[in-house]
Amino acid sequence: MGSAIQNRILIGLEIHTQLTSLKTKLFCSCSSDYRGKDPNMLVCPVCFGIPGALPVLNKKAVEFAVMAAIALNCKISKRMFFFRKNYYYPDMPKNFQISQYDRAGGVPLAVDGFLHIDVKRKRKKIRISRVHLEEDPGRLVHLGPIDQSPYTLVDYNRAGIALLEVVTDPDLNSPKEARIFLQKLRSILEHLEIFDGGLEGAMRCDANISIAGGTRVEVKNISSFKEVERALSFEIMRQKDLVEKGLAVERETRHWDETRRITLTLRTKEEEHDYRYFPELDLVPIVITNDFIEGVKDQMPELPEARIQRFITTYNIPQYNAEVLVSDKALADFFERCVKLYNKPKEIGNWMMSDLLRYLYENNLELPESKITPEHLVEMIRLIDDGVISGKIGKKVLPEIILTGRLPMQIIEEEGLVKVTSRETLEKIVDRVFAENPKAVEDALTDEKTVHFLVGQLMKETKGKADPQLANQIIRERLEIIKAKGRP
Repeated sequence: MGSAIQNRILIGLEIHTQLTSLKTKLFCSCSSDYRGKDPNMLVCPVCFGIPGALPVLNKKAVEFAVMAAIALNCKISKRMFFFRKNYYYPDMPKNFQISQYDRAGGVPLAVDGFLHIDVKRKRKKIRISRVHLEEDPGRLVHLGPIDQSPYTLVDYNRAGIALLEVVTDPDLNSPKEARIFLQKLRSILEHLEIFDGGLEGAMRCDANISIAGGTRVEVKNISSFKEVERALSFEIMRQKDLVEKGLAVERETRHWDETRRITLTLRTKEEEHDYRYFPELDLVPIVITNDFIEGVKDQMPELPEARIQRFITTYNIPQYNAEVLVSDKALADFFERCVKLYNKPKEIGNWMMSDLLRYLYENNLELPESKITPEHLVEMIRLIDDGVISGKIGKKVLPEIILTGRLPMQIIEEEGLVKVTSRETLEKIVDRVFAENPKAVEDALTDEKTVHFLVGQLMKETKGKADPQLANQIIRERLEIIKAKGRP
């Protein structure tokens, strides 16, 4: 049963991404800069659907959406329509959402796209059924977990923000594939400069999951790549457990609780007829001409696939490194700024790929949230190249830079981390190391591994500040002297 379930995991995603580069909402002139503002201040009669207040479509939003559809290999509709999606919920001030529909004569912005993702060194095609524009609901604020909150607060500042919805076919077969897909989508939208994935709530995801022997369950409002993988993994385990016990997997909508890392029942799953879709008569059909599409294409910047190839050829770095760096636009931009300051792309790439990214991941930080700048990283690498500090010291300095934004030289001087390059000083330390480890000295005369042990002991004595090349040289010279004296 277990392997059958594993072979029949089907996941489809509905990704809602705010077009954060817009200055106003999708259908009115209210500011889209709602983060950090007092609740319910950025609203108007259009936001509330007051009779007589007519929506007007943001043309720039259509340009951005067409740009995204081109990048996602979609067929762009020549005419598109907006529909009212009716449902009564506290976050909908109008009691309906202006969205798009792909049935009953409805035509979304674009259909039949795809993205390729790399899974276990194999290229996999993920179909995109449609891309459309809609408005964001308001924001609900709960006091603690959603199922335990005594009340709910509503902030309508977000209501009406332009959302791009990307809907995939159920082509994903694991939580990891879902995370890889979302990361690639985010990189594309950020390279188009229509979206900033670092902003809270800018990308949210609903996932439809089913396993062998069960039915489809929707998990709503997952907020990040890590949470998508966690939410899907939990939900697959939950459904698998029900099936193995002979219990039914109910068709329902569930909520992902990030704190407890569990899914919770929200409501039984709505069918399409529950939403009572009908055309939005206050908005005329939108005609998208070939000239408009070509004009959008002319504005499009370099996309991630092209940037990866440019990194490989221009900077002579491995393909894997290029793919990781370009997976996050902020990371790729940081790398290129570093290379402009110091033309050592391999060294810069290695430091970013290993220590910088690992530290950010372990501390759940995005690069823009850290204090490090390209100038910081380049200065540190220069100090290593100039012999002022060792690479080992660099690994100690880097986290301090990331957390505090202090200059590398300032950290080195304040914490006494300058590399020990004095032969006289190192010779005295070698004497002490040899005296404390006589058996290792004897073994080192014939065993290369023990030589490395002695070097390690010296580095430990100097807290990693010794010049490794000079330390190695002095130890080997001393061993040669001992050999020459005829000691075993």
